[in-house]
Amino acid sequence: MTLEEMKARKKELGYTYEQISHLSGVPLGTVQKIFSGVTSAPRYDTLIALERIFEKTEHARAEEGKPVYTTKRQGEYTLEDYDQIPDERRVELIDGVIYDMSAPASVHQLLIGLLYAKLLAYVTAEKGRCLPIVSPVDVQLDCDDRTMVQPDIVVVCDRDKVIKRCIYGAPDLVIEILSPSTRKKDMVIKLNKYMNAGVREYWMVDPDKRNVIVYDFEHDNYLMIYGFDAKIPVNIWDGDCEIDFQEVYDYVRFLYE
Repeated sequence: MTLEEMKARKKELGYTYEQISHLSGVPLGTVQKIFSGVTSAPRYDTLIALERIFEKTEHARAEEGKPVYTTKRQGEYTLEDYDQIPDERRVELIDGVIYDMSAPASVHQLLIGLLYAKLLAYVTAEKGRCLPIVSPVDVQLDCDDRTMVQPDIVVVCDRDKVIKRCIYGAPDLVIEILSPSTRKKDMVIKLNKYMNAGVREYWMVDPDKRNVIVYDFEHDNYLMIYGFDAKIPVNIWDGDCEIDFQEVYDYVRFLYE
């Protein structure tokens, strides 16, 4: 595949420079220089890494005997396109825009596991009907055909929203673990989506800054910031459940040493 063909494929797929960088492993600055024309003769191994991601979707679909998902402009994609994307390519669909999701770091997964365990332990002890659910799980947030997200952890208290293929509607609590590749999306795009969709409470756990940003939409309490030494109340349960983040931090402390 020539560089011009890759540029055309990038336009067809609607990939951003950041998505290409995450999928290929090529540094973001190098990707920007190549596709903007600043670098006209990239290294051979760089071209191979870039070529591989543009051919991957077509090859995967050809092997399965399925059509390649429809290529449209960003903002025009629907659940029909989302459902055609190969399972090995994890993405989110937000307002018709497809966002690729890179593989998470170890601290990301450890935090998810521990937080989910604490929420599940509380619900089990209280014999509650709320359902803590850990990613990957599809959430058809707006109940339309233009958005399907995969939060790291959700708590759903209306069990009618949990159907076989996804969670249909807004969860009560959403927790996202921030990473360099998702920070902007989680802190801006998804923040507004969750608030407008009717999510009652939204937590953003930042492993780099060692803090937790909490939005309690239900009670109009916005932007509460806690350190990793705080006990954080779960507001959808009126604070009866608290997450001791000192315990959480102690669990992953070895990764910071």
